[in-house]
Amino acid sequence: MELEEGYTSRGFKIIHFQDLYGSRCSIQKSSLATDDAIWFGVDDADPKIMASKVQENGVGWVKYPIPEDVLLATRMHLTREQAKQLLPILQEFVETGELF
Repeated sequence: MELEEGYTSRGFKIIHFQDLYGSRCSIQKSSLATDDAIWFGVDDADPKIMASKVQENGVGWVKYPIPEDVLLATRMHLTREQAKQLLPILQEFVETGELF
C-alpha cells in the first residue's frame, strides 16, 4: 500500500492511501481544540444503487446522485484514547488474521 503524505489547506498533516477495493482513504490530524484527535476512513462515500432499480435491464451497481445539501459521514473522528483501544484489535488481526 502506498502512503501519500501531505498537509491540508489548513496545515494539518494528512496521509492518503487506497483500501483493498481502490477507494481513496485518509488519516488526518484533527483541528479539534479540546482533544488530540484524528480523522480516519474513506474520503468519499461513493453511493451506488442497483442498476436494475434505475435502468431497464440494468446490471450491477451504478452511481447514485446525492443532493449537495446532504452530508454522508465516511470518516471516524477518534481521540487518542479511542485509537489506543483499537490498537490491540488491529495488532491481533495483523498477527493472526482474526479479531479477538
